[in-house]
Amino acid sequence: MSPFADWIGVDWGTSNLRLWAIDAQGQVRIERSSDQGMGRLTPEQFEPVLLNLCDGLLDPARTTPVLICGMAGARQGWAEAPYLPVPVTLGALGTGGVAPMVTSPLITVRILPGLSQAAPADVMRGEETQIAGFAALHPEFDGTLCLPGTHSKWVTLVHGTVRNFRTVMTGEMFALLSEHSVLRHSVGRNIAGDTLDEAAFIRGVLHALDAGETAFAALFALRAESLLNATPSSTLRSRLSGLLIGIELAATRDFWSGHKVTLIGAGPLTTLYARALSELGSTPHIEDGRDLALCGLHAAYPHMFEP
Repeated sequence: MSPFADWIGVDWGTSNLRLWAIDAQGQVRIERSSDQGMGRLTPEQFEPVLLNLCDGLLDPARTTPVLICGMAGARQGWAEAPYLPVPVTLGALGTGGVAPMVTSPLITVRILPGLSQAAPADVMRGEETQIAGFAALHPEFDGTLCLPGTHSKWVTLVHGTVRNFRTVMTGEMFALLSEHSVLRHSVGRNIAGDTLDEAAFIRGVLHALDAGETAFAALFALRAESLLNATPSSTLRSRLSGLLIGIELAATRDFWSGHKVTLIGAGPLTTLYARALSELGSTPHIEDGRDLALCGLHAAYPHMFEP
């Protein structure tokens, strides 16, 4: 068996990247990762970082195709890849993209496009490949996908076509409020092993859904509670999480209420979204998103490098 990859798939995020060496049968032979994410690199550094991570995988007798998704295609990345406007069939990802400047004869590189929405204005980059992977595995899916994260994405997917989507900056707001606002004195730091105060979390979710336009005003009450009632920081941190996720769910009710919902992700954050939605009468399915980007790269590859 050849030690070299037939082609290479890369998921290049802001903080990290993952690389898969794919053989001629389409199987992953080697997986590697690095902390050299887009946020740490200048455009001229991408190629040497990629070549270093591909050490031993490239056949010196030929040029190996490399297909990349994620933030390497951002304006601040290696080369800006275009956005495909929705509605869009995800099979179109493989016919878009951009070829960055490469000096090595060992590789030829394509970066997949992102998705855009004109009204209301919105964009995504990286998540579309996970969604394409999900669609390849579930071609008949008709419903809503939610990808929790720093910038959560809510997506209407119908038989492989993204109809529309919405981004909510819930994760970033939680980080800003808990680490850089006056609430940092009350909610404490997230310590490994801390347990969720589930009752406080659910109270926050329900309060946000019931409060409507006044939900944002409930945030400072967390500070007041710590001063007046000595409420534990773990309780207030859980309630802050509930309030922010509740505000997000109020803003995305048209996506999840009465619709089939699948959460793409893993770990505690995805569990929180599932718990909150269950409390509101939805029954979300959870799909581990770890390898969906690879599935999306597989689906796009035959089209991206065809003559």
